Amino acid sequence: MQLLHNIHHIAIICSDYPISKAFYTEILGFEIIQEVYREERQSYKLDLALSGQYCIELFSFPEPPKRVSQPEAAGLRHLAFSVTDLEAAVEFLEIKGVSTEPVRIDTLTGKKFTFFADPDGLPLELYQV
Repeated sequence: MQLLHNIHHIAIICSDYPISKAFYTEILGFEIIQEVYREERQSYKLDLALSGQYCIELFSFPEPPKRVSQPEAAGLRHLAFSVTDLEAAVEFLEIKGVSTEPVRIDTLTGKKFTFFADPDGLPLELYQV
């Protein structure tokens, strides 16, 4: 029996909900499936899809603690998104005010990739397929 079938979703906790909501929807192009405010937790839960597939839960909580991410730390290293034209994607992000690292080449696959960050500094990657 195969235990796992696929990744269901990734949960991200943000420190400034309106800024992160705009980043993931208006800049990265995620579609809103559902947005719920949970009064008892003073928390938003935003379900997001990419190309019609549910994949991210964006949460807000009052004053979440900062996560250590630089230098490399144990835990989730980054979240990667595939693109067909890396240069066009980098140009689009830069027009939107999102800085990216210099484009690199994966020494194992020969594919281009780069890193950038969400509003809370979560490392994100664009990987050309």
